[in-house]
Parts: sequence; structure tokens; C-alpha cells
Amino acid sequence: MAKPVEMTDGIGCHTGKDAMRAAATRAGLGETLERYAADYPAGPHDKPQSMCPAFGSLRVGLRMRRTATILSGSACCVYGLTFTSHFYGARRSVGYVPFNSETLVTGKLFEDIREAVFKMADPELYDAIVITNLCVPSASGVPLRLLPKDINGVRIIGIDVPGFGVPTHAEAKDILAGAMLAYARQEAELGPVQAPRGGKSEKPTVTLLGEMFPADPVGIGMMLEPMGLAAGPVVPTREWRELYAALDCAAVAAIHPFYTASIREFQSAGRAVVGSAPVGVDGTAAWLAGIGAACNVPADRIAAAQNAILPAIRGALASRPIKGRITLTGYEGSELLVARLLVESGADLRYVGTACPRTDWSAADREWLEARGVIVNFRAAIEQDFAAIEEFKPDLAIGTTPVVQKAKEQGIPALYFTNLISARPLFGPAGAGSLATVINAALGNKARFDIMTEFFAGVGTGYNAGIWQDTPHENPDQRKRLEARAIKAKRAAEEIP
Repeated sequence: MAKPVEMTDGIGCHTGKDAMRAAATRAGLGETLERYAADYPAGPHDKPQSMCPAFGSLRVGLRMRRTATILSGSACCVYGLTFTSHFYGARRSVGYVPFNSETLVTGKLFEDIREAVFKMADPELYDAIVITNLCVPSASGVPLRLLPKDINGVRIIGIDVPGFGVPTHAEAKDILAGAMLAYARQEAELGPVQAPRGGKSEKPTVTLLGEMFPADPVGIGMMLEPMGLAAGPVVPTREWRELYAALDCAAVAAIHPFYTASIREFQSAGRAVVGSAPVGVDGTAAWLAGIGAACNVPADRIAAAQNAILPAIRGALASRPIKGRITLTGYEGSELLVARLLVESGADLRYVGTACPRTDWSAADREWLEARGVIVNFRAAIEQDFAAIEEFKPDLAIGTTPVVQKAKEQGIPALYFTNLISARPLFGPAGAGSLATVINAALGNKARFDIMTEFFAGVGTGYNAGIWQDTPHENPDQRKRLEARAIKAKRAAEEIP
């Protein structure tokens, strides 16, 4: 067993990420952190503002049939993360192995985790058990890699998802999906594996990488049909046996381009990976051509597929144009795809910010957008997203919760990307019509925002913010005295050796 880190330096939730990263490296997690740094490059910002990354990997496990989840971390973190199971209606328990300073330092925590895994490993109930180390166990070197690979036929998947090593929750989805694909690929290499629940496809399949609106895989399957292809499983999958079908494909469509670990497993299995997605007219035409080339489809069949779908997409875009200046930001990974659809719908899109990194599989989307004057910002900081609103004064801001709040404070209509945009179909005619409907409805709310802004002008801002018994009034003399006192205290602190 790896020797746990000495806790004399007080490693814990309060400790800075640099200290925790150094502690994790000393405890034997250096190789994992180096791989994360390569897979999910952080620059130019060391960590975009996002929720705990384990939110993403936990969601992947909770959505899978016959899969149990155990978290190892501080009780406050585990408590907060169980929100995921309620938010997504998983209707299943999240396992937790508690610890204290003694069990963490002595290595007893690992033994407790091992005991819990053995107790849960019932093949009648589970195909796999996922154990996730959060920040403190990762920094302390709790060696999940030493757990058995399977117990009574139940697969054991141990992963580290520390906030100081994984930039966003979206990339944590890839960590678990990649770990499961690696396990499934090794199983397939050893012999026959379980067939998909619906049976094996008679046509060559295209695996779809990245979470999507449920109707989108169906629409993509219809686009692929004229080429003699079928839509394969969506990764992250909903069941273990789907992993084998995902690997047994003709090509992989990196719909969400940041799934680096998963792509590595597909490439190790000899599968071609195609970036971008069938979004809008230009995107659909290029994507079908790319998929066709990767699957050795004759040119006439590629053209047939394009001719079958492009007129309908073009008609949907023309029938529901979007007129207005827009800024867009998010942390799901599909921001550039939404941006392309907005531009083809006629929107004056000025800025796209995404918390995800720039990769080879998003290059086509970035180049297409930049050629049309759109600023594309990877690993965007929230301050940059705010600055885009200030600079471009959009008619509509699409973004994360803080961005939406910032825009509405200025009387600008805003939509939350995760719930109102990414939770809609994006591809084919359905995608164009669905997105235009919600965008145009929001743009039409500008007059209401103007009325509310005028009515509430000055309320709850500046010196009169908060709850008061009497009518507040500004006191500039008091403010100057407090500022002078703060400057004096700062200078005194700087003089202390």
C-alpha cells in the first residue's frame, strides 16, 4: 500500500490547491495528476469557475443501470454532491465511507473502503461499483488502484476526481467514461462479451461521444441511414454492456470534443474519431462528409445523405430567423455547436466562452466561427464573460448562473445555458426550430426588462443595500475614515518582518 501523507501540515478542504497537489504527488498520485494536466490543459486560467468536478463523474455513474457509487471525501462535500442524485431523479443511494484524521493518516480509510466494496459486490444487483476519491483522500494518497479489479464478478472502478486536479465537472465525466471504456476494452480483447440489450446492429455504427438531448441520436440515425450507417450508443452510456457496442463501431463522433481519455480508448481500439457535429447547414454537410470518409462510404451515398437532410434544415432556419446581438457562455462542452446554429439562424453573435479546453476535435467549429467574426474563448474566466456583456451590450446573454444574473441586473434578457439551451435538440431541422423558438421568446422580453429596471432603479444597491429600519443615506465622511483605517492597517502589516 502507498504510504499515506503525513497530516502535520493540516491538509484539508481549507488548504490551497498548490499544497494539496504537492501532497498528492508525494503520496503517489503524481502520475495521475500529470495525465490529467495533459488531457485537460488548464491555461490560460488555472481553473474556470464551475461546480465541484465530481458532480460530473457522479452523474455518469448515477445514470447507469446496475451501477453503484461510493464517494470518499469530506462529509460536507459528499453531502453537497448527493444533490446530484436528487436533481437528476436517480432514485438511488450514494455510498459514503466516512473518515477522520486517524483513519486517514494510518491507512485505515483504505481498509474501510475495501470492506465496503466487498459488502456491496452483489452480482445479482450490480455490474460495476464506482469508488471516487474527492480532494482530501486524493491529496492523502488513498490508493484506490490497489482495490480488486472485480469481486464476485462485479467490476470495481476506482477514480480520483480532486478539485485541484480536474478543471471542470464536464471533464470529470470523461474520467469515468474513459476508465469504463478501458476496462470494457480489455474485457473484449480477452473474449466474447455481452451483446447490447436491443441486439447487435446489422449496419456499421457511429458511436456518439458526449451527452445529448434524447431526440438527437434518433435524428442523427436518420441522417446516417442513406449512407448505410446507424447511430451507435451514446457515451457516457446508460448500461455497462453498451460500452462493448460503443467500442465495436465504424467511427466515433466527438460531439463533445473534450472527452480526451475516452477518445484515447477508442483510438487504442483502432477507431477513427471525427470532430464537430451535424449542426446547421454547413456543419451537417461537413460532418456527413467526414463520417462518410471515416467509414469508407462512396461519394454518391454521402451526397445522397446530404441532399436528404440539408433542404429541411435550410428551410427550418429560414422559417425561424433570429435577429439580435447575443453573447454565449457555458461549461457543458456544446457551446461552439450552439454558437454555429445561432449564426446560421441569423443572430449577431459576438462572443462564445466555454470552460472546456481547446482540442483538435473542436478545431473545425472554432475556425468556422472565427471566420465569421465571432470571438471564441476557451477556458473562459467569469470575468471575461462579464467583460463581453459590458463590451458588446447584447440583446440577449446566454450563460451560466452568474452570467445570467449579471445580465439581468443590467436589464438584459438572459437564458441559463444548461437548463434552457443544452437541454434541447440541436441537430437537424428539429434543432433549428427548437433553439429559435426559445431564443426569440427571450429577445421579445426586452421591453419588460426595461420597465422593471426603471421601476426598481437604485433599490438595494450601493449604500442602501440590505435591510434597514430607517431610510438609508450616504455617509461619504464615514467611508473615507474606514478607507484610511484600512490603508493604515495594510501598511502596518507590510512592515512586520
